[in-house]
Amino acid sequence: MEAQPIQMENNQPKPKNYLVESILVTIFCCLILGIIGIINASKVNSEYDAGNYEGALAASKQAKTWTLWGFIAGLVMWLGMLFLYFIMGIAVLGGMGDI
Repeated sequence: MEAQPIQMENNQPKPKNYLVESILVTIFCCLILGIIGIINASKVNSEYDAGNYEGALAASKQAKTWTLWGFIAGLVMWLGMLFLYFIMGIAVLGGMGDI
């Protein structure tokens, strides 16, 4: 008689893993924070499948946090660049009157 592997039933819903959001943040916003988000997002499914619901929940929270901070950092960077281009455009147009 073969021993059957014991499978734990997870009655808890699987936490959101934020993988898509982390990938988008990595591509468009902030590389390093997005990569940290991807690493934590990949832990969610493996922890949940191993039966560690608390670990999956913690990894989901970390993925969300790093992804959010990456988005904020990218947004600040893009707005800063837009502001600098605007200021440079005003400086160039203002200098054209002196010609």
